[in-house]
Amino acid sequence: MKKYSIVRIGSEYVVQAGETSILKVSSRREAAKLVTDAAELLQQEPAAVADEHPSIEREAPELP
Repeated sequence: MKKYSIVRIGSEYVVQAGETSILKVSSRREAAKLVTDAAELLQQEPAAVADEHPSIEREAPELP
């Protein structure tokens, strides 16, 4: 997992993963919560692979 950091730029906080800016929020508390939530999601086991054939098929678009 990449290292996350929160940097204040002006009146906003930028969440960074390594050297890459990911998102901008208005409060440090919100930024910290988002980083914590993302870290928890990354630690979860992946979901089971879905069937190759969906149970609901997409309708073909109507042509004029």
